[in-house]
Amino acid sequence: MDTDPDMLLHATALRRRLMFWRGGAVAFFVLACIVAMARAGGLGGHAPHLVHLKLEGVIPSDPHENVEALKKAADDASVRGLVLEVNSPGGAVTGGEELHDAVAAFARRKPVVVSMGGVAASAGYMVSVPAARIFANRSTLTGSIGVILESPDVSGLLDRVGVHVDQLVSGPMKGQPSVVQPLSPEGREMLQGVISDLYGFFVNVVAQDRHMPVDRVRQLADGRPYTGQQAVSLGLVDQIGSMDDARKWLVGATHLPDTVRVTDIGPAATRINWRRWISGLLSGVPGAEILLNESTALDGAVAIWKL
Repeated sequence: MDTDPDMLLHATALRRRLMFWRGGAVAFFVLACIVAMARAGGLGGHAPHLVHLKLEGVIPSDPHENVEALKKAADDASVRGLVLEVNSPGGAVTGGEELHDAVAAFARRKPVVVSMGGVAASAGYMVSVPAARIFANRSTLTGSIGVILESPDVSGLLDRVGVHVDQLVSGPMKGQPSVVQPLSPEGREMLQGVISDLYGFFVNVVAQDRHMPVDRVRQLADGRPYTGQQAVSLGLVDQIGSMDDARKWLVGATHLPDTVRVTDIGPAATRINWRRWISGLLSGVPGAEILLNESTALDGAVAIWKL
C-alpha cells in the first residue's frame, strides 16, 4: 500500500470535501422538506382563524406570490379575515393594481383591516384602500396619490464627447422617450397622456373604495404625502392606531374570541431567510454585501413617494 505522505494528505482532503458536500446536500434536502411541509400544511389547520400579510418595501411589477397567497386565503373556509400590514413607499403601477385587485377580491368575501407602518404611500396607499378599516400611526406618511415616469437624457453629454447616435424608429412615437435623444414636444404630450390616464385610474380607485367624490380625491391627489393624523381628517385613513388596534378591530368585526390565532401568509412567512444564512457563511468576505443586496426592478410608470 502506498504510504507516501503527500498521497495520504491528498486522500484526506478529498474525503473531507466529500463529507462537506454530502453534509450540504443533506442540509439542503432537510430545509426543502421543511419548506414543503410548511406550504403543504396550508394556513394552519381548519379552526377559524385570521391571516396576516405583510407588504414591505418597494412594490414590484410582478407581485404574484402575494397575490396567490391572498387567493388561497380567500378560498380557505377557516380563514375569517385579513390583517394587511403595509410599510411601502409604493412602486410599480401594475404591481399596485394587481395587489389592489387581489385585496379587493378578498374584501368582497371577508373583512380586511389595514395597519400602516412608517410609510404607506402612492401604490402602497392604493393597495390599502379596499380595506373596511385603515389604521395608521400619527407619524405614518401616506397618500402621495399620483404617477411618475422618468427617463434620463444623456444626449447633451454625448454631444460634448463627440458621440452621435442614429436612432431608427418605425414611427415618431416609437423612440419616445429615449436616453440618447431629447424628448420631442409630441413625445412629451403623448407620455403626459399616458400618465394622465394612469392618474385617473388611481383617483377613481381611491374615490370608489373610500366612498369619496372623485373631485374631492383630485383635490387631495396632487402627489403630496400626508401624515397619519392629516389623512384621518381628510378621510384617506379611518383611525389612528397600532397593529394591535387593527387586530382587535378585526376580531370584533369577525365575532371571534380574543385568543383567535393569526397566521402569517405570503412570501415573507414561507420563504427561508437565506440571506441571513449566507451572510453568516460569507462574513468577512470582501464584496459579499454586493452579492447579497436585493434589488427590485421597476418597469414602466411607477406610483412611488420619493424624498
